[in-house]
Amino acid sequence: MRSNGLKRAGAAFAILALAACAPRGGTVASTPQPPVAAAPAVPPQFQYLYGSGEGGAMALTAMHALVAYATEKAAHRPANSVVLADGSALKKATFVPCGDKPLAVIFDADETLIWNLGFEARAASGETYDPARWSRWERTGQNAIVAVPGAVHVLTDLRKAGVTPIVNTNRSAANASFTVAALKAAGLGDFVHGETLFLQGDDGAGSGKDGRRARIAAKYCVIAMAGDQLGDFSDIFNTLPVAERRAISVHGSAAGLWGKGWFVLPNPVYGSALKGGVDDVFPASKRWDDPEAK
Repeated sequence: MRSNGLKRAGAAFAILALAACAPRGGTVASTPQPPVAAAPAVPPQFQYLYGSGEGGAMALTAMHALVAYATEKAAHRPANSVVLADGSALKKATFVPCGDKPLAVIFDADETLIWNLGFEARAASGETYDPARWSRWERTGQNAIVAVPGAVHVLTDLRKAGVTPIVNTNRSAANASFTVAALKAAGLGDFVHGETLFLQGDDGAGSGKDGRRARIAAKYCVIAMAGDQLGDFSDIFNTLPVAERRAISVHGSAAGLWGKGWFVLPNPVYGSALKGGVDDVFPASKRWDDPEAK
């Protein structure tokens, strides 16, 4: 009974307090609330990669194919690596021999093993790319990333099969310790700079990765590579005009490597794929004139 009495007394006190605050007209004054701002629109390429089931499914498709291919190669050791030999062309490709070297798979990091959600959320809101900001992101963004779907399981399965995952990324060598921490925070395990982690600044080639790939292939039999840019497989792709680059990718000898040693992750947000004018993308012979267009 005591508790019910206290509740009634509390309710009565609340009514009196409201009455004391009410204007003489007898209604309680309400404080105007500011309008709720609409959430900014997310550009479709960001929606697709980071928000859609389709983007996640494409990443998983590549990851599943990679681990199946790599574990089969681990069981039946290949004669050659999937890293192009020094001086090799793409049209008639030659590859680094494996010998008795231990097995490895080379991965890019950004948008291949990890999604940079914190950084790309700012880009999606209209913030332009700034190298100094990206460097700050490398140093401080470890808690605003996630592993790409399937990445954790793939690296776990590769390690169980005796295959070493190696990261070759254009993150800065000056921020090596922070990249090590970011990969670990994403659940991808431990990497050692100069052994299983290679970064821009490790050699004099700038953003080119061929020198680092050659260094890895000299020590390992690289049975697969994964990335979101064609430069993650060969620097030659970065030297070609748009139309030739596409032609050699889908009709040249490189075409036989996709899903059979080279595995591409989706990235419509940034990078070397986002090039080409109307004539590059839509051949004149394939234009359509709508007969009912005014």
